[in-house]
Amino acid sequence: MTRDGGQTWKKLDCDILPKTEEGEAAFAASNSNIAIQGDNTWILSGGMKSRVFYSPDKGKSWEVFDTPLVQGKATTGGYSMDFYDENVGIIIGGDYTAPEGNTGNKAVTTDGGKTWELVGEGEEPGYKSGVRYLPNSGGEEIVAVGFNGISYSKDGGESWKKLSDEGFYTLRFVNDSTAYAAGKGKIALLKFN
Repeated sequence: MTRDGGQTWKKLDCDILPKTEEGEAAFAASNSNIAIQGDNTWILSGGMKSRVFYSPDKGKSWEVFDTPLVQGKATTGGYSMDFYDENVGIIIGGDYTAPEGNTGNKAVTTDGGKTWELVGEGEEPGYKSGVRYLPNSGGEEIVAVGFNGISYSKDGGESWKKLSDEGFYTLRFVNDSTAYAAGKGKIALLKFN
């Protein structure tokens, strides 16, 4: 853990960390399976088990919460998460070997990650590796990216619209209307109105 912006690091005692389960992993495709809001930290796992590891005190103590995301194979589960504030969050993923699968791959929380509810079941998008809330959208507008395109929700994840077939792995907003997406050998500037 670092407390000085990465200048120095201290190994945490493994006794305070929650135990992982056999085949549980943290996917790094989008560099977005960790979220931080204030003192709160969330880490999303996938694979054989998809859970959320939560610390309310900057990593001093931890709790673990189950997710309803598809799981049970090395390629399934949560790939990306974002929190709009301390309570409202989204997790997304699926199975990258079956990218058209659009059930059990998107869930939201309104209680800081303790419970998760599937959204957009049976609807666009399928597998995605990155998800972000639009800043200043009240937690309603969301963009998700994957190697199979870009999707957008304006109702907190209940319904989605495909914006592009162009594939990307990750997305970051620089303000409330501009984002950069990165994919294999490419970077794109996205503008939102």
